[in-house]
Amino acid sequence: MAGPMTTAFYPGSFDPITNGHLDVLVQALNVASKVIVAIGIHPGKTPLFSFEEKASLIRASLAEAFPQKAGDITVVSFDNLVVDAARIHGAALLIRGLRDGTDLDYEMQMAGMNRQMAPDIQTVFLPAGTASRPITATLVRQIAAMGGDVSAFVPAAVLKALQSKRKS
Repeated sequence: MAGPMTTAFYPGSFDPITNGHLDVLVQALNVASKVIVAIGIHPGKTPLFSFEEKASLIRASLAEAFPQKAGDITVVSFDNLVVDAARIHGAALLIRGLRDGTDLDYEMQMAGMNRQMAPDIQTVFLPAGTASRPITATLVRQIAAMGGDVSAFVPAAVLKALQSKRKS
């Protein structure tokens, strides 16, 4: 178990947050007293949801699934190296979710590089639950854009937001 005031940094695009992200977030809250959900901002990419929309959906999804944990997260944006952003926010742990062996191979490379740059920040891998392993935000966006049912893959707040995006 983590120390009394351990802060974890959970980076991603969260465009949108999926049940897989939520699963990893809840696990992160079991190993850290506070989790900073960090939304990466990439100048060359146009996300489906704005930072404000993503932050709102993350908070709503956690509040819906685990209301007792909702106060234990902070949502921030970052546009620099993950380890630099984690350090700025005082995080000792870097949370990475794993779906399969392909994720593991990629994440091991990233963890190695991050450890070289920031040996004081520990990467923690958390496995996605069986039901959420095939879910990616990219697939969710594509299925939703074509009118497919993504209700099994995303929290209710996200489903509603995706439906309203499709109508507009």
